[in-house]
Amino acid sequence: MIPVDGDFIFAVAPRFSGDKADAQRRIVGAISGQFSEILESYNISTFLRIAHFMGQVTHECAGFRTTEEFASGAAYEGRQDLGNIHPGDGKRYKGRGLMQLTGRDNYRRIGGKLGLDLEGNPEQAGEPLTSLKIACEFWKSRSINDPSDRDDLEAVTRLVNGGLNGLEDRRQYLRKAKEALRARQGLIVASQQGGARPVLRRGSFGASVAELQRLLAGAGFPTAIDWDFGPATELAVLMFQRATGLEDDGIVGKDTWEALGG
Repeated sequence: MIPVDGDFIFAVAPRFSGDKADAQRRIVGAISGQFSEILESYNISTFLRIAHFMGQVTHECAGFRTTEEFASGAAYEGRQDLGNIHPGDGKRYKGRGLMQLTGRDNYRRIGGKLGLDLEGNPEQAGEPLTSLKIACEFWKSRSINDPSDRDDLEAVTRLVNGGLNGLEDRRQYLRKAKEALRARQGLIVASQQGGARPVLRRGSFGASVAELQRLLAGAGFPTAIDWDFGPATELAVLMFQRATGLEDDGIVGKDTWEALGG
């Protein structure tokens, strides 16, 4: 398994400010801790599969800042091909998910696969972790791993989009995902037990950072557990490294993880 988390997502996704940044951070923070595990469970686990998944999803969910389409869903009212047979179904079953799930029939079908009553509780499809699983179910249902293995961007895009809308945007995100994955391959530190710890530094974000912050607090160097490796976390790391005789570079690699007991 290639460990990918919030730090990886932020390396691919565009950065925003204000309310858009807050929305993005909420979504990424919610899925970060289980991102690798969920992708692995759908066999989206190789370099090319993860890269193509990220290239498509980043475009589809507007850079991880929404799990729900911006339109009201009124355009789907009366769409019997989507199973919208009752008044209000268009808005009730509007597009939700990192790859948007639309229509009563699809909510019922995907909900059944996930063991969730999405038909009865459609807003649940917009919850970050559920929205990630919806994207993975869509990916699996269309066998998109196959063209990903061939590195065929156009074929992947046609299966996701039905055409080639946003192809250049998807191409840019695919390139960034490949670059970020190559960088991460050089940053993964394997422990003697066969586990893995990412090398963390200022700017890192995700569940691994939260784990680091908890370990620092337990060692007597408290910092906010906010999943964000900012200046305060960097200072706590530096102080811990100095106190334990490690090289005080502010970078959390194998030696620092081991000293923390992680």
